[in-house]
Amino acid sequence: MSNSLQKGFLLTRQVQDTGKGLQLSYWVKGNNGAVKLTVDGEKAIFFVETAVAEQAKEILENNNIPHKVKVLELKTFKQKQVSAFYFVKLSLFYKARDILKSQHIKCYEDDIRPEDRFLMERFITGSMEYVGYQQQNYNYQHLHSVKCKSSQYHPTLSMLSIDIECAMDGELFSIGCYSDTSSKVFMIGSAEQNADDYIEWVDDETDLLLKFIAYVIEIDPDIIIGWNVINFDFKLLQKRCDINNIKFAIGRDGTSPYWRQNKLSPEQNFILIPGRVVLDGIDLLKSATYNFASFSLENVAQELLGMGKVIEDVDNRMAEIVRKFNYDKQALAKYNLEDCRLVWLIFEKTQLLDFAILRSTLTGLELDRVGGSVAAFTNLYLPKLHRSGYVAPNMGDGVSDLVSPGGFVMDSKPGLYKNVLVLDFKSLYPSIIRTFNIDPMGMIEGLKEYELQASDEQPPIAAMLPIPGFDGAYFSRDKHFLPKIINELWAERDKAKLQRNAPLSQAIKIIMNSFYGILGSTGCRFFDPRLSGSITKRSHQLLNTTKDWIEDQGYSVIYGDTDSIFVSVGADKSDQECQDIGKEMMNYINQRWDKELKDKYALDSHLEIEFETHFNQFLMPTIRGQDVGTKKRYAGLVGRGDKQKLIFKGLESVRTDWTELAKVFQKTLYMKVFNQEPVEQYVLDMVADTFAGKFDNLLVYRKRLRRKLVEYTKNVPPHVQAARFADDKNKKAGKPLRYQNKGWIEYVMTVNGPQTIEYLTAPIDYQLYIDRQLGAVADGILPFIGKRFDEICDDQMLLF
Repeated sequence: MSNSLQKGFLLTRQVQDTGKGLQLSYWVKGNNGAVKLTVDGEKAIFFVETAVAEQAKEILENNNIPHKVKVLELKTFKQKQVSAFYFVKLSLFYKARDILKSQHIKCYEDDIRPEDRFLMERFITGSMEYVGYQQQNYNYQHLHSVKCKSSQYHPTLSMLSIDIECAMDGELFSIGCYSDTSSKVFMIGSAEQNADDYIEWVDDETDLLLKFIAYVIEIDPDIIIGWNVINFDFKLLQKRCDINNIKFAIGRDGTSPYWRQNKLSPEQNFILIPGRVVLDGIDLLKSATYNFASFSLENVAQELLGMGKVIEDVDNRMAEIVRKFNYDKQALAKYNLEDCRLVWLIFEKTQLLDFAILRSTLTGLELDRVGGSVAAFTNLYLPKLHRSGYVAPNMGDGVSDLVSPGGFVMDSKPGLYKNVLVLDFKSLYPSIIRTFNIDPMGMIEGLKEYELQASDEQPPIAAMLPIPGFDGAYFSRDKHFLPKIINELWAERDKAKLQRNAPLSQAIKIIMNSFYGILGSTGCRFFDPRLSGSITKRSHQLLNTTKDWIEDQGYSVIYGDTDSIFVSVGADKSDQECQDIGKEMMNYINQRWDKELKDKYALDSHLEIEFETHFNQFLMPTIRGQDVGTKKRYAGLVGRGDKQKLIFKGLESVRTDWTELAKVFQKTLYMKVFNQEPVEQYVLDMVADTFAGKFDNLLVYRKRLRRKLVEYTKNVPPHVQAARFADDKNKKAGKPLRYQNKGWIEYVMTVNGPQTIEYLTAPIDYQLYIDRQLGAVADGILPFIGKRFDEICDDQMLLF
């Protein structure tokens, strides 16, 4: 090797067939900039059971598919030895796989792409060390015949935020670019006097695209960010380049982007730009578990930054953009650049790039991967599995008639309580995996051990027995990987918390909590109901047993949900007494579980329950119209005096499908009830002011159209009715149809049915809002203090 060892962070990966065979290409960013690495001589591989390998070989030979076969010391989960089939080209690999499947010969791990397997088997997740031969290129560093291995390296990646403005038909007006070192708006038009320096005037769309491409190459960003940037901005840029016969050459090696569609959702596109990563703000926020009523740039910027765009309404915005382009290009440039800047500020505020880097470092996922929890698990698990002598099962191998239940939810005891304590099991599902060694290979090995010991005349001691799960599952005490992976992640998260590294802590939490979902998903190759059932059924057992222990202490458990237990300790307790009881209860339960697991299973407990919350006032409501308690719905008051805080779960004030009227009413009404204040006059005032039209701005419903409008045929809900009404009006007015292809809609209920604000032609149905919003909210809590909404309103009417 001619070059010294270097370190870098993985940006993009590709595989392609060449005249010399399969070639893997990786772009990394190191201290000396971006480098292209190529690996030659790798082969695409899948596995076939050795018992049918000769038959498979004969089929491939008859179809003139070159390959090599090697018998391996690897076996399937059903203890069948396998042979590896190697192919020098990806096209041959796919052809062979399809032919063998058509002949009912099972191929294992035939969905692992070579560029991923190469990294996976070397335990490379994000960072790497590499060495190779220098290949001269005039504008970038290129190493070939590369050797690489895992390493620790934290990169400094450069970002560029982009946004485009265009006409309704897609014709471009301008392209905005923003970074911490440069601001630029390329604007079609003649140069204007006193224009800001960041505006670069261009002659036409062709000139606009060429200047933008040249700018990207000059700035040379590692990361390009935006808002819906792939499915809108880049898709349109590619289309306009094609129309203008321009090569969209923004790759670091001068190549154009590679595009592919999501097979399950053709509207979603994926882009690969060699050497550059495109990160969409919406996708990344969702991956980091952020939740907003709307993921529009305007709404997210307002919620996170307290600032937003100037133009909000879609129709007016498009008309205003066209007007600005025709008559006030400098104002359009400012608007264009501000959109870029808002995205940049959101990334900074939420540390999204750090989150993406850390997620990639922990899992080996691509920086721009949307979702990917199954792929993350595969990256971490597969190489360990191979080194223990197994190949992975295929999707569908673990399917059976067993059903794995969801999280445990206790029946609740409805009522208005004083002093309710909440105790939470810390990361319950990962804790169960750690404690009981739940693991795909561990179950296979555990079942082997159980069968072996069952045939032995001498009963073994408990510490030597495999750990029993549920539905016939047993888990090996020493042959497993998932508990160790979680242990390592857990330790890293504790370290991240001490360092106050929020992105790392959040990334680890998401990964750890995804493991149960993965094992319980039919979309995962390791799915087996015995695995997921041994997690959820164990959690049911833990919560039920913990409930019994608490009630043996003389307290009442009024509810339990997944990993939390709600305990009523009595109205006569002071705040300090409640704190003391909570801590005592926490220590008692943890000690009981330590002893229980040691005595029964010879296991060290990783379970930890924490005393989390003291509600000095708490409501567990009933199901509307019934006496039965609800589930996943409650409200409580914590703190005293000016530090009081209302907490809602599942009720109207935290649901996006209720109006602001209901939310405002609920918060004030509940606060009055919790503080033992009179409620009658407040209820009457809210009813009167609603009728008087004082709250018209609070009456808007906001709902998502989850399907195309034409697909709603049988049950047509109010928001669909409003959308059809509005688009009928749009069509007659010659305006664009806004609601045909999913999206959000805002509407109010009128005496003539649901209507959007912009086409409000009928009087608002105030009585409907009073009955369905105010009345429904009030009757969720008033009966617990001996009152009813209708009675309060009727009593007032008797005065007239």
